[in-house]
Amino acid sequence: MSDKVLYENPLNTRYASREMQENFGDEKRFRLWRKLWIALAEAEMELGLSITEEQIAELRDHAEDIDYDRADEHERRVRHDVMAHVLTYGEAAPSAKGIIHLGATSCFVDCNSELIVLRDGLEILLRKLVNVIEKLKTFALKYKDVPTLGFTHLQPAQLTTVGKRATLWLQDLMLDYESLQNLLSHFRLRGVKGTTGTQASFLELFEGNSEKVKELERRVVKKLGYERVYGVTGQTYPRKFDYNVLCVLSQIAQSAYKFSNDIRILQNMKEVEEPFEQSQIGSSAMAYKRNPMRSERMGSLCRYMLSLPLNSAFTASTQWFERTLDDSANRRIVNAQAFLTVDAILNIYMNVAENLVVYEKVIQKHLAQELPFMATENIMMECVKAGGDRQELHERIRVLSMEAGKHVKQEGGENDLLELIKQDSLFAAVHGRLDSILDAKNFVGRAPEQTVEFIQAEIVPILEKHKTLLGESGEVRV
Repeated sequence: MSDKVLYENPLNTRYASREMQENFGDEKRFRLWRKLWIALAEAEMELGLSITEEQIAELRDHAEDIDYDRADEHERRVRHDVMAHVLTYGEAAPSAKGIIHLGATSCFVDCNSELIVLRDGLEILLRKLVNVIEKLKTFALKYKDVPTLGFTHLQPAQLTTVGKRATLWLQDLMLDYESLQNLLSHFRLRGVKGTTGTQASFLELFEGNSEKVKELERRVVKKLGYERVYGVTGQTYPRKFDYNVLCVLSQIAQSAYKFSNDIRILQNMKEVEEPFEQSQIGSSAMAYKRNPMRSERMGSLCRYMLSLPLNSAFTASTQWFERTLDDSANRRIVNAQAFLTVDAILNIYMNVAENLVVYEKVIQKHLAQELPFMATENIMMECVKAGGDRQELHERIRVLSMEAGKHVKQEGGENDLLELIKQDSLFAAVHGRLDSILDAKNFVGRAPEQTVEFIQAEIVPILEKHKTLLGESGEVRV
């Protein structure tokens, strides 16, 4: 059968990195299960249960040679994925068959492994996020002094600079970084809690010794490289954690969505353009087109990501008492796809941010069309300083502005307000200084300084903290 007959998730085939796909792959999941079983057996042996070094050694020797076909056979028969792997592991390590999974419930391996996978996924996204931040920082500093039209309501407003605008994108990502760091700082494993979270099976194994049960949990978690666990659980870790994770991923998608929309608008205006490769085709019909396909793809993926936290909210709110199993199939899909989606988004974001093209001449042309209107207050004040009557000047400016606006909007001409002012003797005091008065850099306020100050105060510390993660570029596969 051709591999084109069956549906394949485009997150795997087109968008997400292999690294993130492997993080959520079965290979990692099942190896983590065996790592958890070994840690549990070791800790139980250390605390006095009848488990031998030879049994532990055999478990270690077969930690990675997983017979997936045999596990599939067992699962078809017993209808239980964890028990299928317990049986498969027992066949590979027969001396340890009787002590694998001793005292544990399925969620000992399920939940703890899932949490580790989620944390590892967050670390991957953290690395990509700080690389996007680094690339936008470079862009912002490069263009911090380049005046451009600011927009409110998508209408021309006071001027800003190209670099200052980029700090708005940066600040969104900085807030996402803080949310991600907060999530990581509160990370916990489920720990060793038993079937309904009471640790009853372990208390029985240790003949009522609560201290040994608590020590068992501490040792298992430490062997896995972690310290913190949830103080209480039902059978699973709190599904609210999934919701919290997806909310942070949604925040990243929100920031990327805004960036992608801004770039699409700027590309329409021909001021800023995403990278366009030499052999790239923009349209199958219109050969001249340079469509912003990267930004459009980013926005498309972001839209999907924004829809996912609600799914996790439903799951968290419908867990009955100590647990139900209606979360399982759902979470296998939504958690992995959320991470794959944001991984893809950040790959594109890195690629676009690193290769943005700025057309300064076009920006200057657009400034020239609007700046005369914005400069009228400055022109009027200069004339007042030279002895002019403010009210008379204001009225004349109003009339000339209306005339220039008509020329632009109704006749399709260029903004000729400056020519009208130059021909009007009432403004004779500024006729020789109009070019300096209309220098765009006089209208950007503290935008260049704000750009430098923000980056130094807020962005540089993040990049310094994670400097070993920098140097990555985003790949757009197809």
